[in-house]
Amino acid sequence: MANEGHLSVLKQGTASWNQWRASHPEIKPDLQDAPLAEVDLSGANLFEADLTGAFLRGAMLGGADFSKADLSRVTLFEANLTNAELSWAALFEVDLSEADLSSANLFGANLYQANLRGTNLFGANLEGTDLGRATFIRARLVGANLTGADLTETILADVDLSRAVGLDSCRHFGPAIIDHRTLIRSGGLPLNFLRGCGLPDILIEYLPSMVKEPFEFYSCFISYSNADGDFAERLHADLQDKGVRCWFAPEHMKIGDKIRIRIDESIRAYDKLLLVLSRDSIRSQWVDQEVETALARERAQNRTLLLPITLDDAIMNIDAGWPAYVRNSRHMGDFRRWRDRDAYQNAFNRLLRDLKAGTESQHGKLGSG
Repeated sequence: MANEGHLSVLKQGTASWNQWRASHPEIKPDLQDAPLAEVDLSGANLFEADLTGAFLRGAMLGGADFSKADLSRVTLFEANLTNAELSWAALFEVDLSEADLSSANLFGANLYQANLRGTNLFGANLEGTDLGRATFIRARLVGANLTGADLTETILADVDLSRAVGLDSCRHFGPAIIDHRTLIRSGGLPLNFLRGCGLPDILIEYLPSMVKEPFEFYSCFISYSNADGDFAERLHADLQDKGVRCWFAPEHMKIGDKIRIRIDESIRAYDKLLLVLSRDSIRSQWVDQEVETALARERAQNRTLLLPITLDDAIMNIDAGWPAYVRNSRHMGDFRRWRDRDAYQNAFNRLLRDLKAGTESQHGKLGSG
């Protein structure tokens, strides 16, 4: 139960309370289970106060300082906490449904299992906040800063995240629960965020079409020789990190797959085939079959599918077969100095440019211009 003396001072209003706090800085207010419904404590100094289990439904708390306060299991339903200071506050299992937390500072706060149904968090600072198992249903997060927030098993239902900040840096120690309304309302969300929420790659790949947005990049099949595996793994990881969906044999082949059939199916399913050209890949039977499949699909669909990138000059010395055709008909991305960080990054940036939606008009000319 609350300390009756502390509660008596608080009920005298913010001015008296703040004066008392200034005169007794050593006291940590004990307001456990205090009945404070609809009280006006705007601007009150509640630093390090123990408000565990307090009932603050409809209270006016705008601009109040709750930093390092313990508000575990507090009822703040419909409370006004505009511009409130809640950094490092303990808000475990707090009920903040329909509360106004616009522009509030919740830096480092613990909102584990908090009820944030219909909560207004417009412009709120949730940086580093523990939101594990918190429930966001129809909450307003426009302009909210979620940098480094923990979203482990957080429920995100009918929430617009399109203008939330820091989603790509949110922490996930387990999947979040995100519904179709949130995905539709939020538009394009960062790849790291979607993966952290536990969405499978196949769903992420088709999300843009599901929410009626254009794909930003083409999806790709990477054709390479095992001898160039280090480069292929690096390229695959970097493309995935930039939102380009890739098929990469070591990662996507399932045990028991019939390799040729699986590769043919994958090439047909993806928009582009990135052909990694090297002394070894030109001699590879698998690469030969992959190029054959891609060129056949090009002829059937009358559009460019094959995008070559080079790791050495081997293709320049071949005058017959598909290598000669590719050399004579396509501009090739130059990754010959891929082990040099700057050279690799420059070539990679040009590749990304040519993989953006709309590159059909460039006829697959990688690295041109």
